[in-house]
Amino acid sequence: MDLSTRRLPYRGLAATVLTATALLLLGGAVAARPDGRAVPVITVSERDCGSGWTPAGAGPQSLRLSDTARDPAEVYLIGSGDGEVYAEVLSLLPGVPRGLSTTLGGGRYALRCVFTDGTVRTSPSRTLTGRAEDPVLGVLPLPDLDLAGPVNAYRRYVDGALPGLLADSRRLDADTAAGDLARARTDWLTAHLDYERLGAAYNSFGDFDGAVDGTADGLPGGTADPSWTGFHRIEYGLWHGQSAAGLRPLTRGLVGSVQGLIADFPSADIDPGDLPLRSHEILENALQFQLSGSADYGSGSTLATLGANVQGTRAVLAALAGLITPRDPGLLDALDGGLTALDTELAACRTPSGAWIPPAALPLARRQQLDSVLGGLLEQLSTVPDLLQGRPSA
Repeated sequence: MDLSTRRLPYRGLAATVLTATALLLLGGAVAARPDGRAVPVITVSERDCGSGWTPAGAGPQSLRLSDTARDPAEVYLIGSGDGEVYAEVLSLLPGVPRGLSTTLGGGRYALRCVFTDGTVRTSPSRTLTGRAEDPVLGVLPLPDLDLAGPVNAYRRYVDGALPGLLADSRRLDADTAAGDLARARTDWLTAHLDYERLGAAYNSFGDFDGAVDGTADGLPGGTADPSWTGFHRIEYGLWHGQSAAGLRPLTRGLVGSVQGLIADFPSADIDPGDLPLRSHEILENALQFQLSGSADYGSGSTLATLGANVQGTRAVLAALAGLITPRDPGLLDALDGGLTALDTELAACRTPSGAWIPPAALPLARRQQLDSVLGGLLEQLSTVPDLLQGRPSA
């Protein structure tokens, strides 16, 4: 699917995800309406946004857009009164016609053209009469500055969690210094889960992320590569017979890396646009690396990591709640239900003694149920980035 043209998600139906998408017309191909008539060309220019747009009434809409200006444009189909966005075409290039389809209910609508040189034009309002079956509901535009509050809230969450990560990393280091590998295995998991709860901040940690939680993937020497450090390297040693003396430089290095991360984080940038993406990507990555078991270097604890990723996702959603609720009042409750269902499934993936069962060792029915719950939750979460995409001039 070309994500540069979208029919926006239904607001209020949090359990469905992008039930329709915008239509992309390649090159100068001529589109047709459902009744067989050709779709008229709608002109976009610096002087006139939407010339030629004459909708007949409520129902399915097909628009063919042609940018005759010098600069590319973003085109939004908006409600005339509240400015809600009902459909959009991003990166409309001069001389390259594009198309968009959607379904609108009765009301007043306009087209807004935002050019890369900063020019913004809005068409006169058009009134659509009648009723439509299953019309798209609009999404409130989102200026970039509106994400500043959620980003600051998430920074406070990370700031509050980092001291615990450092304390637990030091405890792990003390275990190897004392030669207590049994305790080190327990304390390794505690410290690692501290880090895994910080899922939305990884891009802001820079090189510290690789030093703290890098895997052996891509390293020239694989698991024997001398540059490999951090939690997974320590995990490999703890569960592959390495001595406490051999592990001590690694645990001491982990403490140093966490200290460096803490010192650097106040000056680190969190891209506001990344936060809505992380609400979905944390568990998407967990599906790829944790549920598959590919990130397991011997501890068998990837489902514990998945549980920590659930907590990290909840933290992101809590920071974004003030922006999500006005745009989709039922979405947070639906996501909470999905996250709770996943927590329940994970709780059933432990032995009577409390040990985590590796994904590959789960009974088939349990594994299939876990896959199903996580897959359904990811579909729900995928609405958040679209809902909170920056639309500063829409």
